[in-house]
Amino acid sequence: MIDLSKLTIQSAREALKKGEFTSRELTQASLDAIKEKDGGIHAFLDVFKGALAQADEADKKIAEGIDLPLLGIPLALKDNILVEGEKASAGSKILRDFVAPYSATATQKLRDAGAVILGHTNCDEFAMGSSTENSAYGPTKNPRDLSRVPGGSSGGSAAAVSAGMALGALGSDTGGSIRQPAAFTGVVGFKPTYGRVSRSGLIAMASSLDQIGPFTKSVSDAETIYEVLKGTDEMDSTTIAEDTYESDKSFKKVIGIPRSFVLGEGIDSEIKTNLEASIQKFKDLGYEVRDVELPHLKFALAVYYILMPAEVSSNLARFDGVRYGLHVGGANGIEDYFKTRGTGFGREVRRRIILGTYVLSSGYYDAYYGSALSAKRLITEELREAFKDVDFILTPTTPTPAFKFGEKTADPLSMYLADIFTVPANISGCPSLSIPSGFVDDLPLGICLTSDLGREDVLFKAGKEFLGEL
Repeated sequence: MIDLSKLTIQSAREALKKGEFTSRELTQASLDAIKEKDGGIHAFLDVFKGALAQADEADKKIAEGIDLPLLGIPLALKDNILVEGEKASAGSKILRDFVAPYSATATQKLRDAGAVILGHTNCDEFAMGSSTENSAYGPTKNPRDLSRVPGGSSGGSAAAVSAGMALGALGSDTGGSIRQPAAFTGVVGFKPTYGRVSRSGLIAMASSLDQIGPFTKSVSDAETIYEVLKGTDEMDSTTIAEDTYESDKSFKKVIGIPRSFVLGEGIDSEIKTNLEASIQKFKDLGYEVRDVELPHLKFALAVYYILMPAEVSSNLARFDGVRYGLHVGGANGIEDYFKTRGTGFGREVRRRIILGTYVLSSGYYDAYYGSALSAKRLITEELREAFKDVDFILTPTTPTPAFKFGEKTADPLSMYLADIFTVPANISGCPSLSIPSGFVDDLPLGICLTSDLGREDVLFKAGKEFLGEL
């Protein structure tokens, strides 16, 4: 019997090459795990009927001696990443019966690399949330403690990997939606440099911030999936080449700590203690630690919650009940529009559309949206200047461990604060990696490493060292 809890993508690939088991057997083990565990977790919204057929194709290629980086490996996708012929709802009622007419570039790259796509995972509606409590199809539970949230918005993907139902999964990260649930569930979560992975076929939330990335059990596995996904794409004009950002590619083993930012009020004492222990571990590994001053970083969350809703209000205007998705009839066209959106969108989505429309409105655009863009440039320049002296910035991934269901739903501002350490990477476009760093009361904790634009290599090296993978 295959023990999925002990398998990584790398170890599974070696076992497949040696013939210790087949991709069909590995995929069946994943499907059995989903059947056994997911009733209590609700990580998956759809399990694809063709998964075993994909595995059989992988086994044929393995028998022919074909070697692909993800050949025969069962993976899952967040429900906002399109798979041709399969439903993709983005966790929303307004797209309940939407069937994707094409596959996302990320989906196709996984398939070209030999991966078996198990199904779509649950997420906050249109990726708006920090807990996966905003899904129209019910919340996902944290496999480490079913009374607590798995984080969001990619909580389903994080839970699927943490619970041993998939060897890896894709999510989307707009303000921390890969890294935060990775920390809450005790897995690795990675957000690449903006533009390094195509967003074609990703249902958009905030186009200048969204980025697809992996959840895995190891940093090495995250690197493997990233190497498959990265690259330019004619279907996404924002994708960039590997040499877009000039760098000497040095690795000085120097870490920057913005202490006034990470040790302020509102951060749990256990999180601060864990951060200090993680800093000491890096020191023991031969890293130099320097305090860095990033005075504008404290504005990152406010900047994010102006820019993101503005883009949300624009992107979600397309869901009008006419072209695709839910249609609720009214007395005339405008009533159709109001009824469809009022019925199809949940509370958090409506809140962000209204906020975004407000900050873009006449008389408020310059005061809010224009000012936020200026602050975004300052934060980005400040981070890039710091990266001239340090390899990466180290912070906790989250200000608290995983919280209980309902604990923050009545207080949106408290919920938004869960993203305080992750949003700077999205605002600046920098790559960022969350890795497990310990436990408090059996709840996983994570630390977040953020490096300069195009310096994913630094994060993978440091992350593998910290987790003992080198």
